[in-house]
Amino acid sequence: MREGLLLLLAAALLAAGGCAGADVMSVATLAAKGVPKAAQAARPISDSEEYYLGRAVAARVLGRYPLSQDPQLTLYVNEVGLAVARKSSRPETFRGYHFAVLDTPEPNAFACPGGIIFITRGLMAMCDNEDQLAAALAHEVAHVANKDGANSISKARWTEVVTAMGAEAARQYGGAPGSLVSLFEGSIDDVFKTIVVNGYSRGAEEAADREALRTLSRAGYDPQALPQLLSKMQAKEQAGAGGIYRTHPPTGDRLAKAKTEAGAAPPPKEEAVRSQRFKSLKI
Repeated sequence: MREGLLLLLAAALLAAGGCAGADVMSVATLAAKGVPKAAQAARPISDSEEYYLGRAVAARVLGRYPLSQDPQLTLYVNEVGLAVARKSSRPETFRGYHFAVLDTPEPNAFACPGGIIFITRGLMAMCDNEDQLAAALAHEVAHVANKDGANSISKARWTEVVTAMGAEAARQYGGAPGSLVSLFEGSIDDVFKTIVVNGYSRGAEEAADREALRTLSRAGYDPQALPQLLSKMQAKEQAGAGGIYRTHPPTGDRLAKAKTEAGAAPPPKEEAVRSQRFKSLKI
């Protein structure tokens, strides 16, 4: 069963005192519906497994940054984020997209596997209008659509995880073995270090920019908003700012490509209305 592994691991975390959710199925059921070890080890991560992994990664992010308690701001970011997510190449995920604001002046954004996306007040403050905010969120949605977070898990570790699940699940009734919990924690570490500490590869960032430009156009936002935001980021980068600049490739390289690929289409007519709505917020 493709949904089995992370549900099993979620059960393991519950048994260890975690809080993976009340919809965890029993280990015995998973074992009864399991597939051969070799087949499991060869398959990619499923959408539901990606979701549970993303929840755990999001918890790690929230352990480092405080969450904004402004409901109006959170609602607004979700409205803009969902508007672009629906027009992305992956409009739906296992439990849907969820957006939240991190209450820190550091300019940054994080896309957790499965569709939990964070943007900081610092990056929002860098935006001049809603289109630029949509550009930042569309870039993070693209990382989810491309499964960049899940793909950052060590292939050797993932093979260990699914093999351990196939070998040991049938012997466990009340919770998964400690080795699986340890392997799951390692998978979380892989993703967290990629999105928060080391960053994605240059190729992954450029692919996310390309996808963001297409998404913005389909959603009715101005594709030029992405190079505009990158230009503002480049100015901060040259001033020695931290945050997103520690984990992303040089902004100048991304800016040059984004300008070329964005084209010269006129901005949508609704841009002024969106800008006013954006400026009414307290960021």
